[in-house]
Amino acid sequence: MDSCETHIHEECGVFGIYAANPFHVGDTVYYGLYALQHRGQESCGITVSNNGRFTTHKDLGLVSEVFTPERLASLGEGTMAVGHVRYGTTGNSGRENAQPIVVSHFTGNLATVHNGNLTNAAELRRELEGRGSIFHTTSDTEIISYVLTQERLETYTAEDAVLRAMNRLRGAYSLILMLEDKLIAVKDKNGFRPLCYGRNRHGDYIIASESCALSSVSAELIRELEPGEVVVFDRDGVHSIKDNCGKAPEAMCIFEYIYFSRPDSLIYGNSIHHARLRAGRFLAKDYPVDADIVIGVPDSGTDGAIGYSQESGIPYDIGLIKNKYIGRTFISPGQKSRETGVRIKLNAVRETVEGKRVVLVDDSIVRSTTIARTVAILREAGATQVHVRITAPPFLNPCYYGVDIDSRENLIACKYSVPEICNLIGADTLGYLGIEHLPELPGDSGRTYCTACFTGDYKTRIPEETKRDMFEESV
Repeated sequence: MDSCETHIHEECGVFGIYAANPFHVGDTVYYGLYALQHRGQESCGITVSNNGRFTTHKDLGLVSEVFTPERLASLGEGTMAVGHVRYGTTGNSGRENAQPIVVSHFTGNLATVHNGNLTNAAELRRELEGRGSIFHTTSDTEIISYVLTQERLETYTAEDAVLRAMNRLRGAYSLILMLEDKLIAVKDKNGFRPLCYGRNRHGDYIIASESCALSSVSAELIRELEPGEVVVFDRDGVHSIKDNCGKAPEAMCIFEYIYFSRPDSLIYGNSIHHARLRAGRFLAKDYPVDADIVIGVPDSGTDGAIGYSQESGIPYDIGLIKNKYIGRTFISPGQKSRETGVRIKLNAVRETVEGKRVVLVDDSIVRSTTIARTVAILREAGATQVHVRITAPPFLNPCYYGVDIDSRENLIACKYSVPEICNLIGADTLGYLGIEHLPELPGDSGRTYCTACFTGDYKTRIPEETKRDMFEESV
């Protein structure tokens, strides 16, 4: 990640289809991945199964860059397919770590797509290498594939192999596994990452990280998988296996509601959009201020800004415009170029903010660089005051479950107090969402959430080896 980039990245998005009849299923996966592009922009890939014969294409880049019409056509027809968009938290950004990870073995072909991060990846890899496994990537998804293959050697069914593998895997993993005759969806025992499934009018089953991807292919959401659940899609229909449910504390990532998931998605029936509105309302109650206008940092702060406006009565308006046409290939080689790049990516609407006391709402502050530049842009456009409100608490701890915070050293809140951060970013006032509000964001009271990046309350054993590139030297 660029040293001046300050947004948190999540690991990836997964998508799968089990079709009633053969057709170009890769096209459906393409549209699903397009809807999940916000979850990963480093690489993407699709594997199609035609009677157990797997055809894969994957590469670095956005979905629209990697999959031309010709590439999609080359995947051919089939009844099953899986796809993936990636932002890596374990392993580098090279093409070799793009997914799906496909393993060909005498027990059968296996294509794996994975959202999350294993906390025991290092020890599992050492164990597998000790048994003769040769790794071609530096991601923990290949480790999962090898564990599954190893378990398949010692048991009779793929379902049994998955259940046994789950007893060896620790941490966060929402998986879609494509075998020669079935798809298997798996959520880890804590349920860190979202995974849902639905059905379209043709009778095809769709599995995805978020419900917005189901909507994008005209599929109706059926439900979210439960923590520890395994759901099998095959010629006999849908089968749920709950042997591993209830065996670990439930710990859905609360940051899915704050930032990662798209506003039009539902998780366990809870609206992401409404969760962010609530965050804004809480901020308006806890940090009121005399101001003329409320604006959000696009697009992550928009919902929170609307909520702040609704609660406070201060009008909401569009005060910042984001250039949506700058992709991953945008290059800023020098400091002056980087500063120009920020202005190309984000610009103030002078007519909205000039002469106004502005409340600026965003989702988080990681290193403070971007928010400081945003405040400066508003002041240069004539804002007389800028009051920053953040719809998350301060980041104080690393995440081991699929978010790219692997140490405390780059977290601004670990070095400075809130008043000091306020001064560093050039704001008049600064308010973070209170930790006590986190359980209230989803709008239900029946589930528990992982808040470790804010509170330090980890639901699994903390790994000893945590760096993203920990496997680089062995490849």
